[in-house]
Amino acid sequence: MARLTGDPVLEIDDKIEELQNNDYKNNNNSISSSNNKNEVTDKAGLVVRGEENSNKQGGERAMTPAGNPIHKSGSRPQLDLSKAAIQGNSEERHPDILLPNQSDDISHLALDIGGSLIKLVYFSRHEDRSIDDKRKKTVQERFGISNGNRRSYPILGGRLHFVKFETSKLNECLDFISSKQLHRGGRRIDSNHWNSVAPATGNAVIKVTGGGAYKYADLFKERLGISIDKEDEMDCLVAGANFLLKAIRHEAFTHMEGHKEFVQIDHNDLFPYLLVTIGSGVSIIKVDGDGKFQRVSGTNVGGGTYWGLGRLLTKYNSFDELLESSQRGDSRTIDMLVGDIYGGMDYSKIGLSASTIASSFGKAISDKKELEDYRPEDISLSLLRMISYNIGQISYLNALRFGLKRIFFGGFFIRGHAYTMDTISFAIHFWSRGEAQAMFLRHEGFLGALGAFMSYEKHGFDDLMVHHLVERFPMGAPYTGGKIHGPPLGDLNEKASILFNLA
Repeated sequence: MARLTGDPVLEIDDKIEELQNNDYKNNNNSISSSNNKNEVTDKAGLVVRGEENSNKQGGERAMTPAGNPIHKSGSRPQLDLSKAAIQGNSEERHPDILLPNQSDDISHLALDIGGSLIKLVYFSRHEDRSIDDKRKKTVQERFGISNGNRRSYPILGGRLHFVKFETSKLNECLDFISSKQLHRGGRRIDSNHWNSVAPATGNAVIKVTGGGAYKYADLFKERLGISIDKEDEMDCLVAGANFLLKAIRHEAFTHMEGHKEFVQIDHNDLFPYLLVTIGSGVSIIKVDGDGKFQRVSGTNVGGGTYWGLGRLLTKYNSFDELLESSQRGDSRTIDMLVGDIYGGMDYSKIGLSASTIASSFGKAISDKKELEDYRPEDISLSLLRMISYNIGQISYLNALRFGLKRIFFGGFFIRGHAYTMDTISFAIHFWSRGEAQAMFLRHEGFLGALGAFMSYEKHGFDDLMVHHLVERFPMGAPYTGGKIHGPPLGDLNEKASILFNLA
């Protein structure tokens, strides 16, 4: 096989230019930036303009170098998830996700509006990446091809950001979106094309999941002038979890007795698994594959229960304040333990230690105390243990029901709180006798928002195969110090044809 010599990108550029001059001119589809030509996008990110084709059924038609017609979908910016990675240290909660190979300048924004919290995911490109380098010329500069509003060459890179708000403070979320102009982009209802600089008019659309997509649609229209495209909540939760588990290294981890350990996921052995999402309530989902899942159980005792009872029983004004106070609590002042019943002794015959909770809040029955006589920190911890233990037990029973050993927990009830994770892990370990394991996600609260974000282009992981093929000959390698991945391609004709024929 021919070896790669010289500047591989320039060699491809030369070959593409030669193919364009010979093939496209012969087909009377000369490449130009004239205003009366239609844009056609290939999967390599190139946007070429050819004479308007008389046959428009099934979308625009582009010609391959061999002259074979293929259908294309128009100049829609694409999301490149290849080489996606977490930015930040291992202890940082819901850190940014870097998209180093992102070339299109997209304007995606997605929200998950739940009963208690709003979760928001948005994309930004790297502002510190200079695109003025002579070797980083745009397609138009190199080939005389108009690229519309897209920046598909060279690789820009970008990142996904994660932000949350309380649903009761929705206006703060709307102010945030407005201040960053996140709503000034995205899909247009009256067009099949994407526009990264679209004005914030009534034609702009953003993806939203959760009950708030229905409840607050009019407010988004009134405040920001945008329409909401509603995505199914369960679809989004599963899509977000699958994305994180398949594409992001160091996303899943275990947490037992204060020790955190990252889990390496075998993509070939991921399914089936149990996904337990703990929001205001709890949904337990058996996931069998991409888009293949079933909600098998759930409970109304979840994060909303913890926060609701916490507000009634304490003076704390926020979920985070209530959760933080539990770290200073001692639930033995409220909970009835096995040792309280057995005179300080274990009930060893059935494996219960003296410190095992026999009844949450059980001591309040016999203690002649009023609510104000109990410390709010102790109440917070007792609530946290009661709810976490029960969620862990219900989750394991469902895993046992379907013969599953992998149980992933998500949702903003967890919030990276060490004691919450330890409590759930202990419950799974106890009831399974060590055979099952609780695993957690660093972006645990953003599964639905991530799934809604991915739904802009319905990016299943089958589509990511396109990007893996591109990685065999990464166009950005000479600029970024990257390497050529995979077996070498035969010759420049093969290299060039990949750029035209990826599908």
